[in-house]
Amino acid sequence: MLTPPLSRTRTDVTVRLPDDHARAWFAEALADAAHAASAPQAPPASQPARPAWQLRFVTAGRHCGQDAADAVRVLLLIEARAGTETLTRLYREGSAAERRAVLHALPSLVDGPQATPLVDDALRTHDTRLIAAAVGPYAAAHLAPHAWRHAVLKCLFTGVPLSAVADLARRAAGDAELARMLAAHAAERTAAGREVPRDLRHALTLTGAPTEEP
Repeated sequence: MLTPPLSRTRTDVTVRLPDDHARAWFAEALADAAHAASAPQAPPASQPARPAWQLRFVTAGRHCGQDAADAVRVLLLIEARAGTETLTRLYREGSAAERRAVLHALPSLVDGPQATPLVDDALRTHDTRLIAAAVGPYAAAHLAPHAWRHAVLKCLFTGVPLSAVADLARRAAGDAELARMLAAHAAERTAAGREVPRDLRHALTLTGAPTEEP
């Protein structure tokens, strides 16, 4: 069973929209996405270059405001039942905000590891909001252990709170290699006269490794 995104229902999003114009635009956008999901698949040669709902995906911030745009885009992806190929294209061609929406939608749309290259790509950036989106439930379910450990370290290096890492306690439990990596990072910070973050100590505790106060 695929995991729904966190409290993103049509009602939740609608009440956050700034005015009647935004609410009407949002309703029309969802209708476009639902129509695309239910319509028979046309031959590639006869398909439009960009379906209407995908154009709305791109312009959501302009019509709904930046605060609600992430959630609007996620709902459009889910309503359209976007597949991995579409998600990958929207991610590759999209702005940082559009990429975040794709990452947030992955748990609801992709039931397997085929979209992990998108997570890997986001983790190579230094965009903290993109990194936080990348370490959500989809990464927790599908990232290989080596990649997941480095995702945790990337959060620590970039200042992304480890509260953003979905299922941290479950995946960290008993992970001796993660404990080794965290302890090495803590030792490097201590040697450089830098404070060891509370998040790092917490993650070490989750692994079951003993921690020492400086």
